[in-house]
Amino acid sequence: MKRLAFIAACLLVLAGCNHKPQEASETSSTIDYTQVAVPDFSADSAYAFVEHQLSFGNRIPGSKGWSQCAQWLEAQMRRWCDTVIVQDFTATLWDNSTVPGKNIIASLNPTADRRVLLAAHWDSRSWADHDPNDDLHHSPVPGANDGASGVAVLMEMARVMSLMPPSVGVDFIFFDVEDQGAPSWSEVYDEDTWCKGSQYWARNRHVPYYTAVYGVLFDMVGTLHPRFTKEQISRNFAPGLTDKLWRAADALGYGNIFVSQDTDPILDDHYYVNRLAGIPMVDIVQNSGTTSFFEHWHTTTDDLAAVSKESLLTVALVTMKTIYGDYQHEK
Repeated sequence: MKRLAFIAACLLVLAGCNHKPQEASETSSTIDYTQVAVPDFSADSAYAFVEHQLSFGNRIPGSKGWSQCAQWLEAQMRRWCDTVIVQDFTATLWDNSTVPGKNIIASLNPTADRRVLLAAHWDSRSWADHDPNDDLHHSPVPGANDGASGVAVLMEMARVMSLMPPSVGVDFIFFDVEDQGAPSWSEVYDEDTWCKGSQYWARNRHVPYYTAVYGVLFDMVGTLHPRFTKEQISRNFAPGLTDKLWRAADALGYGNIFVSQDTDPILDDHYYVNRLAGIPMVDIVQNSGTTSFFEHWHTTTDDLAAVSKESLLTVALVTMKTIYGDYQHEK
């Protein structure tokens, strides 16, 4: 995922885009985000959701832990959301093997015409191909930050937003088979081996003709030293939403975390949501400013110790302030 080899091909795609998805008309620079009322997001609760995901072991598609985690995610989201749809599919991986996949889609106010899409991937990577110990390159990754953190933010947001719904429909999508792309030791270079769940969903949406005003993707958002930049696909397809999120972050005092810096494109689920589904989606994804996303990326040490409660809270607050700034709670 998210290799530099992706940049050249992506730039050609971006240069050839004559049509960009239409963003929300509710983009306003006059909103005082410090005064926008949002639900009470619990960092402790979100952190517990990370821990519970890890208790299943590896969430590698087709494994026992993956199956148990899927059942738990579905059951939890049914507690808070009006509808839950599990979208089963089969994915062909980089080595031509096949695995089962489950996209889990939970919705608040499913009949609303205007919708906001919030997403993360819930699978964990099969190979720790960036571990400093070469002997562990074929070992599975725990996926605490890379996977479980984004899922935990979605879960806690669903819980609290169900108690204080915004005046817009909200869809929470847990994409599967995102992190099973070709390992670095395979000598296979094909970007489409990543993000299988979002590719499938974008071509086979859970509701016919589904669309959303905009979307936000959470990836590696629990980092101990969070740093989020304006990556190029987000800027190209959703420039207004990108600026709005970063403006809200700055107003809330998180300008040192949501850094106003333009950075290279990232291959992530938002790429396919933007390109194939035509929904403007921003990727909030860790960018450490080095060659790796964070210290434990695709290693065996991406465990609970790699996740910060405060980072989970920061990302959730910025996102909810943005959504409720556009779509206030209907009392």
